Amino acid sequence: MKYSYFPGCSLKGLGRAYEESLLPVMAHLGVEVQELPDWNCCGATAYMSVDEGRASVLAARNLAIAQRMGLSVMAPCSACYLVLNKTQHNLAEYPAMRQTVDRALGAVNLTLKGEVPVRHPLDVLTNDIGLEAIRQKVTHPLRLMGEVTEKAADGTLVRRTGVRPLKVVPYYGCQIVRPYATFDDKNDPTTMDRLIEALGAEVVTDYRLKTKCCGGSLTGTVPDAGLRLVYILLKEALKHGADCIVTVCPLCQYNLDAFHAQIASRYEPVRIPTVYFSQLMGLAFGLPARELGLHRGVVPMPALAGPEAVAAAQPAVA
Repeated sequence: MKYSYFPGCSLKGLGRAYEESLLPVMAHLGVEVQELPDWNCCGATAYMSVDEGRASVLAARNLAIAQRMGLSVMAPCSACYLVLNKTQHNLAEYPAMRQTVDRALGAVNLTLKGEVPVRHPLDVLTNDIGLEAIRQKVTHPLRLMGEVTEKAADGTLVRRTGVRPLKVVPYYGCQIVRPYATFDDKNDPTTMDRLIEALGAEVVTDYRLKTKCCGGSLTGTVPDAGLRLVYILLKEALKHGADCIVTVCPLCQYNLDAFHAQIASRYEPVRIPTVYFSQLMGLAFGLPARELGLHRGVVPMPALAGPEAVAAAQPAVA
């Protein structure tokens, strides 16, 4: 399996832990990714609201480069994934925009004919590689050592030290499933849920805010609104007893991880780690945590139980 890879600006900057974990995970699974040569910023959603025509030219240039390579595009960043798909939709729907883009691409000796498949890593992992193949690569199931509570035969609750699955909230955000995604349900996505379960973790399945917006850039432009949205997401995850939040979006990860001090001063402490799904995959595959960018997080991940401890400990009873 081979794909062109469009990192976008975030995965080369604040979101580099995403790239640091995604690329070795894909290599571990035998997937070849080739970074688009001379790629440019997709314009993100902000430029689309300023000048949709020029923004479409920016995005179309990346698509044209991928088409010249003869490969589909894997776009991990939620904004990039959305913009690339939206651009192709607009080119098919609006002839005037198609003419504008064709003229601009022609000026730099590029062409874009038809559609270039734009794939999200979750799509590739679940539909091309398959969850069973991923499950077979797991050498370090995502477990925690700690106090577990069980019900004895007489109905009393017994506490002891044992092993339990890492409890994870999957947070998709608002951009990869709406409105253009075809690989998952737009209102109730489950792709990441099933992937996390394959890694040996426990998924919080009734986290109703998994596609609610984190506020995006509001944390920097209208902090009162942005921080309130982030606080709601974090508090709800803690109410469900989660050990961490897992996301697919660099901006979501930044918002949920970077503003704990500000949120605590306005509301209450709601500290919980927020990591990328690819980082959890790397841990489950036994890849070194530092090589997965986990040292970059503000709130650290809890220490996971190694395979020896998991094998030696009596599993917790559900």
